[in-house]
Amino acid sequence: MTTDGTILVDHLSKSFGPVRAVDDLSFQVAPGRVTGFLGPNGAGKTTTLRMLLGLVRPTSGTATIGGQAYGEIRRPLRTVGAALEAASFHPGRTALDHLRLYTPQVGVPDARAGEVLELVGLSAAADRRVGGFSLGMRQRLALATTLLGDPRVLLLDEPANGLDPEGIRWLRGFLRMLAAEGRTVLVSSHVLSEVEQTVDDVVIIARGRLAHASSLPDLARMARVQVRAVSPDVAGLAALVERSAWTRAEAGDPRVAELWDVDAATVGAAAFAAGVELHELTSRDPGLEGLFLQLVGSVDAPGTDGMAA
Repeated sequence: MTTDGTILVDHLSKSFGPVRAVDDLSFQVAPGRVTGFLGPNGAGKTTTLRMLLGLVRPTSGTATIGGQAYGEIRRPLRTVGAALEAASFHPGRTALDHLRLYTPQVGVPDARAGEVLELVGLSAAADRRVGGFSLGMRQRLALATTLLGDPRVLLLDEPANGLDPEGIRWLRGFLRMLAAEGRTVLVSSHVLSEVEQTVDDVVIIARGRLAHASSLPDLARMARVQVRAVSPDVAGLAALVERSAWTRAEAGDPRVAELWDVDAATVGAAAFAAGVELHELTSRDPGLEGLFLQLVGSVDAPGTDGMAA
């Protein structure tokens, strides 16, 4: 058993021939929190998770859980529960029989199969054949399989896929409950809006590289309303911003002031009173999803290695 459930990805890279799927990626995932592992399709999320699980050998760097590579963990199925990509089930087996196939491998009694079915809300379907399950029910069964060993760490790839609104609401509460028990929960998704009501922290990658890592509240603060003011009077604009104590972002052009935490009407009135000529005054509220797209779009593709896979 690992000493804790901290996930540490340190300068991790993976190339498949000329394609750099993961490129010098570093981040940390803490126990007791739900972390969203976010990025567009093809960003390198699944490749990173597979390296964490020892299914893919890194080209360079390390990926550890509790200070150990997955292959070094003494009882890995009791420490890490993982559901990657689409789970496959024999259509003729019942949900209970499916789980009982795995209990000897995990090292738990058969009774644990019934317990995890109850945890994920599938007790009533325990004796139904999986071939008749909806996609959402299959997602719940995949989650039940990851929980057989009562692991400290959960790695879930797109777990909300196929769930209806009620199922998504259930999943949010369930993942937060698991984190509240001190577990490490890493959930991948290509849509921020899908997980923003669930996660505590976010790790955003694009083209195999880190775009952003922070708590969700810190990300939300970055998405606040922004005002753009453009003036030919560089000195006057700078003096107005300083005198008004507005927060100004680096825009690269002294004629442009990108301002936060102030509205366009206030900026316009102050500029008029100060005699500062404005050629443009606009405001925008990117929102979390808009900011997510901006962060993803700001990551350059690897120089000669092509797009991430």
